[in-house]
Amino acid sequence: MSRSLTPLRILWSLLLLIAAGVHAEEQAEDSAKDAGHKILIADPFIELHTGPGRGYPIFHVVERGREVVLVKRRTDWFQLRTDQGVEGWAPRSQMIATLEPTGEPLDLQEPARENYMSRRWQGGIMGGDFAGASVISVFGGYAFSDNLSIELTFDHILGEFSNGYSATIGLMHLFAPEWRISPYFTLGTGIIYTEPKSNLVQSIDRDDQIGYVGGGLQFYLTRRFMLRTEYRNNIIFTSRNDNEEVDEWKYLGFAFFF
Repeated sequence: MSRSLTPLRILWSLLLLIAAGVHAEEQAEDSAKDAGHKILIADPFIELHTGPGRGYPIFHVVERGREVVLVKRRTDWFQLRTDQGVEGWAPRSQMIATLEPTGEPLDLQEPARENYMSRRWQGGIMGGDFAGASVISVFGGYAFSDNLSIELTFDHILGEFSNGYSATIGLMHLFAPEWRISPYFTLGTGIIYTEPKSNLVQSIDRDDQIGYVGGGLQFYLTRRFMLRTEYRNNIIFTSRNDNEEVDEWKYLGFAFFF
């Protein structure tokens, strides 16, 4: 079992590190963009929390007509500073009616949601199981429209008795691109190279054509970051009389889009 867990543990650690790095980078970008901005409270009042989340207690209330400074932003939470120096966090839902000092409505669009809807290129990495062996995949794709894209995938398969490599190209149809969690369908073809590990007799390496159909879920996290999970049913067209049918599960992966 250790042979298959080691590469996947490395992959999961890499995913967590990249996710944390992206989240920290985007928080810094939001903070830099909004720091020092003055706004005017238009709601009857705004409740300030001790931290950026509903679980943090409310400790202060800012009344209508007061001017506050926008210190930083974390996705849908804003850190505010009153003229008395009190700092606290308010949710976007309470900030919608706030105004610029000139009286104009404050632009509080959902962070970079428009970038997600207009994405064209994306790439990423996934990990999972290929007929009982560990598989690590690197992929990249281009979207022709909101629903249809083409993807190129390279797999490294790590098994007990053989290793393998595959390269596939296929189409991906996203059923609801505007949803935060969207199902998709995919099909394609490619080649697979199998390298047996046998030391007792000289084994013959195999090159075969492969075809697949599958589906998965795509989950939008932040302005440039998505999670994906996927299943493929593969048919390996061997030179023998019978073809091989292989189930492939990509349990978890991430993608950047731009």
